[in-house]
Amino acid sequence: MQALKANIAEISPLTEFVFKVALKPEQPAKFSAGQYLKLVLNKNDKRAFSIASRPSQLDLLELHIGVSAADSYAQQSLDYLISHQNSNSQVELEVGLGHSYLQENSNRPIILLAGGTGFSYVKSMADHLTEVECDRPVFLYWGVKDISDLYALKEMQNWANSSDNFNFIPVVEQAKTDWQGATGFVHQAVMKDIISLESYDIYMAGRFDMIGIVRDDFIKKGASIEHMYADAFAFI
Repeated sequence: MQALKANIAEISPLTEFVFKVALKPEQPAKFSAGQYLKLVLNKNDKRAFSIASRPSQLDLLELHIGVSAADSYAQQSLDYLISHQNSNSQVELEVGLGHSYLQENSNRPIILLAGGTGFSYVKSMADHLTEVECDRPVFLYWGVKDISDLYALKEMQNWANSSDNFNFIPVVEQAKTDWQGATGFVHQAVMKDIISLESYDIYMAGRFDMIGIVRDDFIKKGASIEHMYADAFAFI
């Protein structure tokens, strides 16, 4: 874990309810693709957020914060960041946390699964895999409630087009008639597309209740718990 201070370079909306936060650390940030940081409000209040940027971006840490009336944790965190941006003051961070980072020594095909703003977790890994010219098959499934929640749709379509072994599958739970892609729950789309999950490294991010269901269903589909990665496992 690395403790450092950072300036807030940008806070901008990605959707009505999701905000991109760009932090510029005062020294190079060190982390692995898939790790998270903690925003230190005080010694007893530290807020965890996945890092969306790739590890080689040493001078930039990108977060995606989804806010809603029901999520005071995220709203309070965003308000804290906005107040520091307005006062041009630094925030304290703890960087390089979590054990569910990309296993680069593995030769197994990869499934990256995200629900909602859990996308930030898999985005870091996807961008890193592009940078290192990974030749393993990679399947990125991003599940959202509505088409409008796919705030990085074009970016991820371009990512998939960048390599023959990269595959991007957006899944819309509440699809309108003009949506031609996969529908329903994101992990069920995985199970529909892939007969057996036995040979895959699987990385997952989303609501804790969702991850518990996904884990259990994937195990029934042949996945090995030793090759499933989610920081939520420590809490469910």
